[in-house]
Amino acid sequence: MNTLVIGGTGTVGSEVVRQLVAQTGIEVSVMTRDADKSKNVPPEAVGTVGDLRDPYAARSSFRGVDAVFMLNGASVSEAYEGLMGVLLARQAGVKRFVYMSTHRADLTPFLPIGGGTKLSIENALKVSGIPYTILRPNNFFQNDRWYKDSMIEQGIYPQPIGLVGMQRVDVRDIAEAAVLALTSAGHEGKTYNLIGPRVETGPSSAEAWTDALHTAIKYGGNDLEVFERTHMFMGPSLVFAYRNFYEFYQQHGLVGTADDLQTMTELLGHPPRSLREFAKETAEHWAVTSA
Repeated sequence: MNTLVIGGTGTVGSEVVRQLVAQTGIEVSVMTRDADKSKNVPPEAVGTVGDLRDPYAARSSFRGVDAVFMLNGASVSEAYEGLMGVLLARQAGVKRFVYMSTHRADLTPFLPIGGGTKLSIENALKVSGIPYTILRPNNFFQNDRWYKDSMIEQGIYPQPIGLVGMQRVDVRDIAEAAVLALTSAGHEGKTYNLIGPRVETGPSSAEAWTDALHTAIKYGGNDLEVFERTHMFMGPSLVFAYRNFYEFYQQHGLVGTADDLQTMTELLGHPPRSLREFAKETAEHWAVTSA
């Protein structure tokens, strides 16, 4: 089976690629718009340069492809890129398509990096005629790696996820679900909510890292003015979008159901990983690599 991974050099996509190449009988290609990033693709996979904003150049990456995994990075062109990915897959006769959306996208059709873009892509996929699976993951544990310096040097966990909480999830579990949907039957037409085993708030995330790092870590709080000031390097469109993302979930949370957790456990064949497990593993890795 020839499988194309779109967005395969980022946090989730690279893990999907890693798990796919460990399978037998699967040819994996990774499409990236950056030729330099294609050099980071594992030797067992093939890197191809393509940009969904340029369909004439990108469509060659779809030739001979049986299955597609697609995630689109947050950007002002995310919806266009996602819709183009579905269209090119449809024209190429792709037989299976796994799309990574976001948890409870239906709650946020007005958010550019929430349901607003992802629902349009989901809907296009549903009427495309391609057998599809939609993955809707919660906030990633692996995002916390971005805050290493803040936690170690300042004792602050800065991600402003609030006090209601999110049922955060490990990227390895997301990738495992993606690989199962790509390589096994029974997932066509299904939408899976991918969540962790418990609701994590800003303070509980700080507690997990306190235990893992053996030093006091405090939650940085819910002040989104601070978030905006410290993240302007992302550009005004994305900063504004993320500010509104966090504001909504500070008010409403992002929590799954008992049925979601049971379905995910049955899909994976094991309970989803916990934040505390991830934090402990990551802290041990940091200690080794900084020694």
